[in-house]
Amino acid sequence: MRHRSVTYSSRQPQAGKHSEATFQALADPTRRAVLDLLRRGAQPAGQIAQAFPVSRPAISKHLRLLRRAHLVREHREGRHRVYQLNPDPLRAVDSWIEQYRVFWSASLTNLKAFVEAEHERETQSPRQK
Repeated sequence: MRHRSVTYSSRQPQAGKHSEATFQALADPTRRAVLDLLRRGAQPAGQIAQAFPVSRPAISKHLRLLRRAHLVREHREGRHRVYQLNPDPLRAVDSWIEQYRVFWSASLTNLKAFVEAEHERETQSPRQK
């Protein structure tokens, strides 16, 4: 049996493409580190590259992918390409994750109630049982 990839179509195909590009960009730890670096403010590509132990061309590829995913914006200042974080695509990721926060919060609340009830039941004196 062959492995098949399952994708769900979005009502807004363009939004689905952007979300998929965002998740693909966020899948790489180096790209996440670049985004963390840009949270401090806009920086030129050379300065970003100096923060990592990989080659400048490798960082350029990461920046290009982040730009295509709309996670960073690029503008020129003289000869320098300056990058800044674009938080808009991250809001879509956060809203998707929020569904899971609600699920886990409810699950943990239910688990807490169960554990407390079991503890109460086990700590009651034998005459109260």
